[in-house]
Amino acid sequence: MDIATLRARHPDHWMRAAAIRALALDAVAAANSGHTGMPLGMADVATVLFSKHLKFDPKAPRWPDRDRFILSAGHGSMLIYALLYLTGYPDVTLDQIRNFRQWGAITAGHPEYGHVSGVETTTGPLGQGIANSVGFAMAEEHLRARWGAKVQDHHTYVIAGDGCLMEGVSQEAIGIAGKQKLSRLIVLWDNNGITIDGKVSLADVTDQKARFAASGWDVFECDGHDPDDIDRAITAAKASPGPAMVACKTHIALGHAAQDTAKGHGALTDKAQMQAAKDAYGWTSGPFEVPAAIKAWWESLGQPGAEARVAWEGRLAALSAARQAEFARIFATEAPAKLAAAIRGVKKAAVEAPAKMATRSASEKVLTAVNPVMTETFGGSADLTGSNNTKTPDLGVFSPEDRKGRYMNWGIREHGMAAAMNGMVLHGGVRPYSGTFMAFTDYARPAMRLSALMGVPVIYVMTHDSIGLGEDGPTHQPVEHLAISRATPNTLVFRPADLVEVAECWELALMQRSTPSVLALSRQTLTPVRKAHTSQNLSARGAYVLAEATGKRQAILIATGSEVEIALKAREALEAEGIGTRVVSMPSMELFAAQDEAYRRKVLPAGPVRIGIEAAVRQGWDRWLLGERGRDGKADFIGMSRFGASAPYERLYQEFGITAEATVARVKALL
Repeated sequence: MDIATLRARHPDHWMRAAAIRALALDAVAAANSGHTGMPLGMADVATVLFSKHLKFDPKAPRWPDRDRFILSAGHGSMLIYALLYLTGYPDVTLDQIRNFRQWGAITAGHPEYGHVSGVETTTGPLGQGIANSVGFAMAEEHLRARWGAKVQDHHTYVIAGDGCLMEGVSQEAIGIAGKQKLSRLIVLWDNNGITIDGKVSLADVTDQKARFAASGWDVFECDGHDPDDIDRAITAAKASPGPAMVACKTHIALGHAAQDTAKGHGALTDKAQMQAAKDAYGWTSGPFEVPAAIKAWWESLGQPGAEARVAWEGRLAALSAARQAEFARIFATEAPAKLAAAIRGVKKAAVEAPAKMATRSASEKVLTAVNPVMTETFGGSADLTGSNNTKTPDLGVFSPEDRKGRYMNWGIREHGMAAAMNGMVLHGGVRPYSGTFMAFTDYARPAMRLSALMGVPVIYVMTHDSIGLGEDGPTHQPVEHLAISRATPNTLVFRPADLVEVAECWELALMQRSTPSVLALSRQTLTPVRKAHTSQNLSARGAYVLAEATGKRQAILIATGSEVEIALKAREALEAEGIGTRVVSMPSMELFAAQDEAYRRKVLPAGPVRIGIEAAVRQGWDRWLLGERGRDGKADFIGMSRFGASAPYERLYQEFGITAEATVARVKALL
């Protein structure tokens, strides 16, 4: 159907959608960068979605029962910015549209959560949005079961492109959604057949409709430029019993000279071609101008949502004061008051009845105490439940038959798991944690990075954190992964040494509201290192003096996790020879770096030789070994400089020289 026919058949719709197209053309041209083609191609779908289906209120963009709209194809960001401006979101002003992609503007090149009130998640890395949406939909199902449909009853809509569906994480995501029968999840596929390099057929022959159907989705189709057909398909999708995909057949860069070409994907800035496109649309307004009648129509679309919000507030107010307070707490990402007491109880019991255990087992003990008092927690594992120790008896398993279940069997889908957890936190009301082996942070890495970028406090339980896992060998033994995690901004990495430190680190992770945490936990059994109970959370300062020198302090041993007991054994031997030795446990480098200089210098004073001990690579350690003001003294690191090997872990520690004996020898050599 040509543009003239589309305009003639649906003149009002056409001009309203043309407002999106005109703003996209103007903003990308002003920035001289961006992606014009997708907003031009999906403007009709977006107009129908916002006008006839989406429940939203621009004046209350965070109210918990709104529908969620996710632009997974985040490169087409001017689509969502235009929608938010037109519908009256206060922070998305015309000046923000004019300053698209410029320093200081909230209208970044790709939509960023926390910058713009109507942006539900950061997208741009293709596939992340659709994978996040699974977590949004899971959270809605779970909270509807716990709180009732009067409090949680909404849909999650996603616009995804060909690139999103080519990314491997998309299959992980749609597999999870299909298995879980997430009937409130609707994906609108921008089926334009074009990528940056050319036609999709250059690289892919996948029948996407068949793929979704095979994964348990209901599949619908529509002409992505016919508003009646779009409305019909979305209506049918909403009525389907499972997750729904609507294949919207569109033309990238509709009406522009670059229509249906690879050039249409990117920035369309030629002035003559822009004007020709606007002429084809019948758009006569100047740059960044929207006729008052069209703007008023767009702004009216939020009124039904505003009325729905007021009604929802009335239903929430009908709950008991305690229930209202609990709902507000979980959506504010605040830990319950009972958390501190639960953690203190674990710590006290650990000291009163010390026992050797792997820190992954210690983590399970902590969760057994925490989950009953922090009922918004939601655990899981990527097919390693018995190894990660993430499931406690009270959780139940989330499934189509039990939406109240608080444990998820993610399957072997580390990336999909991590991305869905991001979506769960972003939805609100749920605090997810899930586990896999530390080495497989590689599979989850893109979503873990976005947790940090967005400030989303997901908790990653990463067990089997070193060569200490033993016989599985170097494919499963992480050596570089601690350094990678620590190098990521806005990420807390915890490597606790025993049950007491595990409890403290869990408390710190659960208290975070804008920072993700990585808990690196051992497979092998460890000896308790904390002998006396204190209600103070010593791990909160990142590092602390675990054992002091009895004579003149000549050496400081700094260790994490499973190597703290090695440092204590080395100290015992050194002290026996008259070499005063301090042991510092450093469960979190990031928290230690955040302390004031006086505290850091108190824990790591200049003078004594320093040895760092960790069964991982050295990167990240030199700040603490060589001193923050330059080399304070002699220092060395005992750890890994190559990949591991397959053998019992005791033999591996001997072969790689991560032992108390090696530590003693190195201290003596430095002295």
